[in-house]
Amino acid sequence: MKPLFRITLFAAAAVLLAIPVPARAQKQATLQLKRVVIDPGHGGKDAGCVSRDGKTYEKTIALDIAKRLNRKISSAYQDVEVIMTRADDRFVELENRAVIANKANANLFISIHVNSVEKGTTASGYSIHVLGQSQKKGNDLYSKNLELVKRENSVIMLEDNYEAKYQGFNPNDPQSSIIFSLMQNAHLNASLDFAEDVADAMSRGPVKNSRGVSQDPFWVLWRTAMPAVLIEVGFMSNPDDLAILRSPDGRDAIATNIFNAFWAFKTRYDRTEAPANQPVAQPEPQPAPVAQPVVESKPVVESKPVVAPKPEAPQALYGVQVLVSSKKLSPSDPFFKGFTPVVVPVGNVNKYIVCLDTSLENVRKQLPKVKAVFKDSFVVKVEDGVTKPIR
Repeated sequence: MKPLFRITLFAAAAVLLAIPVPARAQKQATLQLKRVVIDPGHGGKDAGCVSRDGKTYEKTIALDIAKRLNRKISSAYQDVEVIMTRADDRFVELENRAVIANKANANLFISIHVNSVEKGTTASGYSIHVLGQSQKKGNDLYSKNLELVKRENSVIMLEDNYEAKYQGFNPNDPQSSIIFSLMQNAHLNASLDFAEDVADAMSRGPVKNSRGVSQDPFWVLWRTAMPAVLIEVGFMSNPDDLAILRSPDGRDAIATNIFNAFWAFKTRYDRTEAPANQPVAQPEPQPAPVAQPVVESKPVVESKPVVAPKPEAPQALYGVQVLVSSKKLSPSDPFFKGFTPVVVPVGNVNKYIVCLDTSLENVRKQLPKVKAVFKDSFVVKVEDGVTKPIR
């Protein structure tokens, strides 16, 4: 190990060891989970794991699941900002993924990956990882997960001038990884809590085998200043797992499970009582399966609901959103003051949109009249059952 790296990490360890880890009972009631960073692993020149037939890339699967998770959280929680470390097929340096989260002052970091082994096809299942060294008796984390840790950290070596940037850290040197066992993560308890939430939610399928929660020395988890987990959603090298990962329905089910874990964690984080009805993310309608998997060397095209608010008008529509509510209101309800809304269901809530038109210009002309009654209303685009604000 390079001396500079050793000195830097020991100095950091001394500081982190001095940071008291707050007990759950000491958490302030005013805390709220307002910002989450979703990190699709790999990207661009870094394909990550590749299927044996060369047709499916980890970077593509991770991005698709991350986008689905983004949509589910954004639809259910209007007050939560979701930030993606990458939203397309681009290379993002490992260090910058943590920098993005830290600069945003995020409350939670979720990194999504796919596992693989070089030999054999029997290894399968999902696993969840947080920073640190396993405390389970007889569980030697370095013999168990060393190859996984080395592979995920090895993206460093694709970066320019990585030896200087990472102060001599060598992903292939076990000593460089073992030094992480000296680190104390101030957010370890919260990270473990969320990891257990993910493990519980993922147990519902579609990937059947659980490989549990582990504490491992991943660089990206060490550099994030908030609760952070890394999820390996399945094995690219296992035929059963791969079939699920190639299926839009399978990827959507995985994203739904992670969303349900987010809901459970946010409820505790905000110190609020769980709502009577959990905001369950609804499965997204998927396109018909193709006979032969498409070569996924390009970003996955998002699968969106095929049912538009007006089935007879498949083109994009525009309107003014006046209400989001879990209650189903009649279009003739007095609340709407004579306007006739179209209802767009999203998860367990309904969005009410008035003045629908194919012309954005016409809708903008109607906006002042609507705002006179509904001051918080705004213009949205409605396409394939998905609404997006128009600035």
